[in-house]
Amino acid sequence: MSALEPRDADADTEIETDAVAPQPAAVASGVVGGGSVLDRAHRALSIGIVSVVLLIAFEATAVGTAMPVAARELDGVPLYAFAFSAYFTTSLFGMVLSGQWSDRGGPLGPLTVGMSCFAAGLLLSGTASAMWLFVLGRGVQGLGGGLVIVALYVVIGRAYEEHLRPSIMAAFAASWVVPSVVGPLASGTITEHLGWRWVFVGIPALVVFPLALALPAIRRTASGPTDPDAPVAPWDRRRIRLALAISSGAALLQYAGQELRWLSLLPAALGAALLVPAVRGLLPRGTYRAARGLPSVVLLRGVAAGSFIAAESFVPLMLVTQRGLSPTLAGLSLAVGGLTWALGSWVQSRPRTEPYRERLVVVGMVLVAASVAAAPSVLIPGVPAWTVAVAWAFGCFGMGMVIASTSVLLLKLSAPEEAGANSAALQISDGLSNVLLLAAGGAAFAALGGGAVGHAVTEAGAAAATGASHPAAFAAVFLPMAGVAAIGCWVATRLGARTDTGAGARQEA
Repeated sequence: MSALEPRDADADTEIETDAVAPQPAAVASGVVGGGSVLDRAHRALSIGIVSVVLLIAFEATAVGTAMPVAARELDGVPLYAFAFSAYFTTSLFGMVLSGQWSDRGGPLGPLTVGMSCFAAGLLLSGTASAMWLFVLGRGVQGLGGGLVIVALYVVIGRAYEEHLRPSIMAAFAASWVVPSVVGPLASGTITEHLGWRWVFVGIPALVVFPLALALPAIRRTASGPTDPDAPVAPWDRRRIRLALAISSGAALLQYAGQELRWLSLLPAALGAALLVPAVRGLLPRGTYRAARGLPSVVLLRGVAAGSFIAAESFVPLMLVTQRGLSPTLAGLSLAVGGLTWALGSWVQSRPRTEPYRERLVVVGMVLVAASVAAAPSVLIPGVPAWTVAVAWAFGCFGMGMVIASTSVLLLKLSAPEEAGANSAALQISDGLSNVLLLAAGGAAFAALGGGAVGHAVTEAGAAAATGASHPAAFAAVFLPMAGVAAIGCWVATRLGARTDTGAGARQEA
């Protein structure tokens, strides 16, 4: 739902923050600053890490399409939000662990372990006999995803110069295009004819190819500590404890939001008690008040990703249960978003747009807020179902500009030895916002009778009894998320001016 030419070994000192924009002629020829992301020096690395993102993209689009049917067959529609938030909850711990692991010994280890966990979680969910096992598998998968995503950011920070980072981030976004089109179609077809389980158990076989491409290239260009001659820093046990606290607190809040009983106030209070100090210790100082620079970059990532993903998670379910679409058609309604997301990321990667990066981010957030607000209009019978596809295409275009730009700005504001920790902070903001907003949306959905829509889904995935329709439950998810995205429009105006980096920037939020 989010970016350089390899350095010499003795040149890995400090990332330049005032790089001159390349000339248009160089861009047109595909060569920028003497190299490109596909030149001979780092072609293998670029193809390898983009292949990893391609696999993650295919999983996300395919699994999202199969999820409504899986939840119904496992009698777990009331826990539908858990299937998504479990991934983000465990990924929070994986992100912090990966940040320290990468800064100490390089990104190779967390990337390998992360991909293994990713595959194991898919297998566990695909063979689950009950919803709680399905959610557990998503949690294992999330741990792997957290390890992988931060490790990839560290690879980019080490192996690519600053002027190539927008290009590799655009390549990441482009790698979502084919999965966005093929993934829902393939997943919907497999779900309808073979069963949803095959969507989960078939994907792990694809892990071998990206690992075979990526790991040797990473070993050559980005492995090991930043300074091989410096003593290896010890593990920061305090940050590990905070990571456990933030994951546990998020899980407790998610549980409390789903139970909707007075007794749920106890786990909610305990979750908040764990979460608040952990967030303050892991995110940059000033994040909660949108301080200019790095804190606002981190905050915006969470606001944008959380509001958009929380809303998107309910789009297939809304179209299946309220408009009678098949899982295939419901998934395809989001397919065009992959293309427009890549287009938005490509726009931000153009050298001519660099001076206007902050304005692009503001425009992107306006598009995100508008698309989320427009999506529930299909709950009105007279509104065509394809309205969601159009709205989501514009929203994804905005997300392409916002996510790629926050990634570029994060690396620009991070010293090499801080890239892992700061990348972890960015991803924590992303993942935590997903968890909290999914919990809030899931609670509102369940409170207004959303759990009953599970009885309206037939074997083919179409809507059945009209009496099971609960449009207000879906509106209670989409409209508040549109409001959160609107707040992001203001945060997007505060990304510049402050350039402080280092350990001080990661103290209390």
